[in-house]
Amino acid sequence: MSIEFEAERRLGGFRYSAGLAAKNELVVLFGHSGAGKSLTLQFISGLMRPDRGRIAIAGETVFDSAGGINLPPQHRRTGYVVQELALFDHLSVAENVAFGMPRERDRRRRVAELLGLLDLAGFEARRPRTLSGGQRQRVALARALAREAPVLLLDEPFSALDDTLRNGMRRELLRLRSELGLTILFVTHDLREAHFLADRVAVFDAGRILQDGSREEVFRRPATRRVAELTGVANILEGRVAGFEQGHPVVEVAGVALRCAPPVGRIPRTGDVVDLAIRAERVVLRRGAEGGDQPNQFSAVTAEQFAFGSTHTLRLEPAGAGPSVEVELAARPYEVLQGRRGGSGSSNSRPGTFMSCRATWTRPRRAPATPRATAAGAPRA
Repeated sequence: MSIEFEAERRLGGFRYSAGLAAKNELVVLFGHSGAGKSLTLQFISGLMRPDRGRIAIAGETVFDSAGGINLPPQHRRTGYVVQELALFDHLSVAENVAFGMPRERDRRRRVAELLGLLDLAGFEARRPRTLSGGQRQRVALARALAREAPVLLLDEPFSALDDTLRNGMRRELLRLRSELGLTILFVTHDLREAHFLADRVAVFDAGRILQDGSREEVFRRPATRRVAELTGVANILEGRVAGFEQGHPVVEVAGVALRCAPPVGRIPRTGDVVDLAIRAERVVLRRGAEGGDQPNQFSAVTAEQFAFGSTHTLRLEPAGAGPSVEVELAARPYEVLQGRRGGSGSSNSRPGTFMSCRATWTRPRRAPATPRATAAGAPRA
């Protein structure tokens, strides 16, 4: 099933203007608080009315400012789960799920189906306050699915859960999407959640969509500097285009020439000042001598290192020419490269890290080039 959405709305000093389309996929609406993500769901569900625009769900126009169409929420084929869940404490689990279900349906059978689907069989008579956080979350999902809506709108539904429950609910959601063929719009500002769930990502900022594309495209090749910042790129470096090699821009950054991926959109010119974005987790480290003819490599030392349980973050300073770079490593590769277990704090390492960066640029300055970074070489203590 599909959604076609385009809307404009002015709310005081905030102006919203965005559009997107989705069909049989999970689209993550990503961005900081107040960017317009939740507003998008409210427009689609009918809880708020845009000033202008058009919204169609499963081929049916539910809002059209030009045509004077504005169907009420109960006539729009959507299931909506808000952050607070909004379960009725005075109703049982079965009564919560059945709430809002069409009267012509066999409610008892449909409730039993949904509770079985979400591993809640046997909880029919329980009240929400007697359930765990994950169980309440599944009740809210069951209620949203009870309307047999082809479109599911989820507004940060897992934010109040602990990590274990949150991971379980994410897997549950992917299973439901696969089994039921749903189109899902999922609001989050959690990078890990977006990576885990998304088929596509729409990055919101100040009421607008800055980039809408596949998960890999958005996170690996952000369209602008702002998208790179919002999607957690740790290294955004200013450089100047020195030339081209087989269609790849070569950008000079801090005295080192970095060969970038072929540009998307506008092609930079020699001499343009651009930004390169290197994701910390895309850097590869190698301990030892420089890697011969491998591109984009330079020697560096570890200036700082911080342990975060399953990962380590290193700040590398060049031993000669080259930029400072932040690197994220999984714990085990870090231990192998270091030859010991590391803690947090400062480190005065000898040179031995060699950096290579496959860059993806966006456009000259004020919008970054996005390098996919690969680094060769690891610090030695």
